[in-house]
Amino acid sequence: MKRNSILLVIALFVGALLFVSCAGQKGPAELAIKSAEEAINATKVEAEKYVPDQMAELDNALAAVKDKFAKGEYGAVIPEAQSLVTKAKGVLDAAMAKKDELMKNWTDLSQGVPGMLEAIQGKVDSLAKSFKLPAGLTAEKFEEVKTTFTSAKEDWGKALESFKAGNYADAVSVAGSVKEKAMQTMQTLGITTATAESKS
Repeated sequence: MKRNSILLVIALFVGALLFVSCAGQKGPAELAIKSAEEAINATKVEAEKYVPDQMAELDNALAAVKDKFAKGEYGAVIPEAQSLVTKAKGVLDAAMAKKDELMKNWTDLSQGVPGMLEAIQGKVDSLAKSFKLPAGLTAEKFEEVKTTFTSAKEDWGKALESFKAGNYADAVSVAGSVKEKAMQTMQTLGITTATAESKS
């Protein structure tokens, strides 16, 4: 009987120690979560634009840490929350690298596409005034070219609007499509790359 009483006392004592230990970790765990939240919030604006998948992973990881905190797993919360601060910095770096890549692509496109469109416009205007189309270019094909060219000009306008609005990914995507249309049209009309470059 005495042995059982001693075991019970020991069990209660160990339980009390664990409770005190966990309670003592609650404050640091709260601070760790707050630091993680601040780091993730500072990352969010750029990351959601350029690396949304990585941002979603960060948000899910933070939610998981908060769930552990709610369950009282403070010892696990502290290192995991601290690691999220480092991960948030990595995601922000990735977002800025993606932004730089998009800006470079846009610079290349914005320097080349306008010249291509101008060269095509000149050729279309010239052929429209001509009584005879060049060999290999039927009247039907010429109408298709003009339709494609009109679409390309409209899309270029949309790309410019997206860029001005800060939607760089959309701007680059649409501008890339415009470039493809322009290159196909130039080939059909017999316009050389050198001619387009001279217009830029």
